[in-house]
Amino acid sequence: MDKILLMLQLQLQLNDATNGEKWRNGKTKTGNPINWKRCIYMECAEMIDSFSWKHWKNLNQAPDWANLQIEVVDVWHFIISLALEEYAKEMKGEIEELALNLSALSNFAALHNKNVQHGTQNEIITKVENIMLLALQKEPFEIEEIVAEFFDLVLLSGLDLDTLYRLYVGKNILNQFRQDHGYKDGSYIKEWDGQEDNVVMKRLWDEDADMQPEVLYKKMAKIYLPLTQR
Repeated sequence: MDKILLMLQLQLQLNDATNGEKWRNGKTKTGNPINWKRCIYMECAEMIDSFSWKHWKNLNQAPDWANLQIEVVDVWHFIISLALEEYAKEMKGEIEELALNLSALSNFAALHNKNVQHGTQNEIITKVENIMLLALQKEPFEIEEIVAEFFDLVLLSGLDLDTLYRLYVGKNILNQFRQDHGYKDGSYIKEWDGQEDNVVMKRLWDEDADMQPEVLYKKMAKIYLPLTQR
């Protein structure tokens, strides 16, 4: 439960900082609508592009597993944001109760086992499309159902709770970094010397398993700031 609670707390802090403290009512600080379900199914569509699924192109191209895992973490940001919003709107309980309920799901225990095995392309795409269908579903809506499907997807993607948590923290720091460096006004540079910032972040994490999040932020700044001087 500890890692689930920590991720929920980090997402709460990020959403407060990015969208204002009324985001759980479905509005940004400037009054624009927030639709977490749409975020989920649109990000899921991007996830499918990690595979060569188009029958009119090269179907023998190898899957981009690294990109898939990053997209899985992106979807997780939106799913737990939806969960936090849902619990607040429906007065289901505080963040600790949400963490307990998600940790009590029947397939959560499997995430504790170290996992490096991927599912097949068809298994993963089917699971992703199940999540999309749930996100497109009208009321009644059960957040626990979509989280349970997501936990299956985590395992099919070659992740486990530790690797999900690690990538989530890395992406959370990257999202903060983006906000601090002009992401909203369009001045942020997403390509860092030919590599997307997601890829750079993951490489830095992989190089030092014991690195603290604040050190990751500083290392990204050391790479990024020279780009802004060109």
